[in-house]
Amino acid sequence: MSTPIAHLSRRYHFSASHRLHVDALSPEQNAETFGKCNNPFGHGHNYTVEVTLSGPVDPTTGMVTNLADLDSFAQRNLLDLFDHTNLNTLSLFRDQVSSTENLVVEVWRIFSEYPHAALRRIHIEETNNNSFEYFGEGVPPSVTFA
Repeated sequence: MSTPIAHLSRRYHFSASHRLHVDALSPEQNAETFGKCNNPFGHGHNYTVEVTLSGPVDPTTGMVTNLADLDSFAQRNLLDLFDHTNLNTLSLFRDQVSSTENLVVEVWRIFSEYPHAALRRIHIEETNNNSFEYFGEGVPPSVTFA
């Protein structure tokens, strides 16, 4: 009998602020492009990050990965970096807009280093109306764009 592969999703929460702004654009262009999100003082969100990992179900523990290991990794590499931070002050947003589209890619890069299971998806809820997903460089086969 083959070892079953399971998917595990775990959620993490952090609060952070940012300002959507591009120095190469004029103040008018920034205001037109980003609207209220271009406020010079920034604005904040209570982000929810959902990490989906997969791997074989360990026959001894019955788990894909130990949640304590995953939570420790998330604390050190995600929450300690982003929680109660102005995203624009972080070096990883020095050369890119601190949009949630870029944030989801950065969070993917972080969790791609998790050694105990394969990363499959990052989902970030920015607001009740806005959420973003990233599946790495490839798009899952079930997703099509017109």
